[in-house]
Amino acid sequence: MYSNRLIFKTSNDDEIFYLKDTILINFTVNRNGISTSQLNPGTNELYKSVFNHHLSQEKIDYLENHDVYEYLTNECDLLGIDSKYSTGLITLAEMKNVSIINKRFKNIEVTAIVTAGVRTNASRAGDPASYWEHNGEFQFGTVNIILLTNVKLEKSALTEAFMTVTEAKTVALNNLKIPSQYSNGYATGTGTDGVAIFSNAESDNILTNAGKHSKLGELIGKSVIEAVTEAIGKQVWLTSKSQSNVLIRLNRYKLDINTFYDTLDCNKQEFIRQLQNDSKKQDNVAIATSVLNLFDEVENNLIQKQVAYDLAMELKEKCNSYPIKKLLGYWINYFIR
Repeated sequence: MYSNRLIFKTSNDDEIFYLKDTILINFTVNRNGISTSQLNPGTNELYKSVFNHHLSQEKIDYLENHDVYEYLTNECDLLGIDSKYSTGLITLAEMKNVSIINKRFKNIEVTAIVTAGVRTNASRAGDPASYWEHNGEFQFGTVNIILLTNVKLEKSALTEAFMTVTEAKTVALNNLKIPSQYSNGYATGTGTDGVAIFSNAESDNILTNAGKHSKLGELIGKSVIEAVTEAIGKQVWLTSKSQSNVLIRLNRYKLDINTFYDTLDCNKQEFIRQLQNDSKKQDNVAIATSVLNLFDEVENNLIQKQVAYDLAMELKEKCNSYPIKKLLGYWINYFIR
């Protein structure tokens, strides 16, 4: 149906294809694995393929009245793969923005294949829920991670790898200071992430540990952090450079900035122009970040509010930018007065 384009091949000769709206991986070895998909979920002893699929609005509308399992099974038929031995993730992220990162150490190889979008659905574990489930409710993946390794992992090591992948995803989001859309905290993922991990069931190299102390765990962590970071940059243009901005940092503790502008007794256009320019300066970003850290300490009951307030005001006074100083004072007096 589509003209396949081979974009990567692992050391096991697994072929990763970029199709019109799907990343398809055909395994050349028998693989066991673990998947969050509704198609062959949990741990399974035999997988022959996996795919990551972009949902257009038309397909989302279709799924409102159809079963996700049925949809994934139909996709298998369209892709020409056996649904009995496949699993698939679905997402709004576009497949052209996929990131593939391969890491090796001696005879151990790990490949992370990731798509990611975090602008509207980023959330922190423990945030207020956005829905409660009754008789099932469709949700689509936002940060989707497929991980392949050339070694063999039993069920215990697979589940340990799952934990390492999840923690690594959180590290990537925290490194970029991605805010939760549902609280003042940093996001640990989105509410609809998907993960699928596969090991080589035919390998004689059987590893028993995929945790953070193991070399395999290190490779998993590094590949996932790098792939998630790159995929976010491709999909939603969030990078370390774009996040180094006072206005973006302050947005984690949300206030209506238009209300702030209404309090000004100066030329607003000139104020905003200077604010936008000064918000990118590193010293201002450093001061704003330090102030926000005090907000976090108060919210987590680690520092008394008055102590945090006094120190925040001292930090604000060290700022040489009038617009940034004015803005910080507004945020400080609202959140920790």
